[in-house]
Amino acid sequence: MKKKPAVFLDRDGTLMVNIDYIHHPEKVKLFAKTVDSLKKLRKAGFYLVIVTNQSGAARGYFKIADIHSVNRHLQKLLKAQGASLDAFFYCPHHVKGVVKSLTKECDCRKPRTGMVKQALKKFPIDLSRSYVVGDNRGDVELAKNAGMAAGILVRTGHGRRAQHELKNLKMKNKHVVAGIAQATKWILKHQGEQLL
Repeated sequence: MKKKPAVFLDRDGTLMVNIDYIHHPEKVKLFAKTVDSLKKLRKAGFYLVIVTNQSGAARGYFKIADIHSVNRHLQKLLKAQGASLDAFFYCPHHVKGVVKSLTKECDCRKPRTGMVKQALKKFPIDLSRSYVVGDNRGDVELAKNAGMAAGILVRTGHGRRAQHELKNLKMKNKHVVAGIAQATKWILKHQGEQLL
């Protein structure tokens, strides 16, 4: 099967309004341009994959089942408007957790590449033509660690704070934009370029 590029998307603060440790489906609120952006990326031939750190599970704030509930509801909202995501990957771990089974050093917490490796087992992805979009330094750094074309920070969610953290990140292709619509525009403009 021919490989396709992917856009790896953070969830909270990138596609939907960030509420700390969101775990109730009814709290899901999409940003105004999320649906349109995902449709454009899909039309351009990208896999659309969620990669989200959910340390609230390790911290005891919510159950893993709650992560799935929020993801299902997000997909339902998107599908109702003609968009969709291909897969959801999440990291429930944290070294300072209180839930014993989830309190550990793992390889899936961004900026580590474990969730990307999970996606590669499921889809024929060309990482060299793929991107990460998120609102934290770890999202941008994930692009570097996984050998992707670029990492894009959105200023929504935690992005304004994280923008200052990027200054010390030695990475050629890191970009800061206002939100998901601007990230999509940037990706479509530079699609196919070997940037790293």
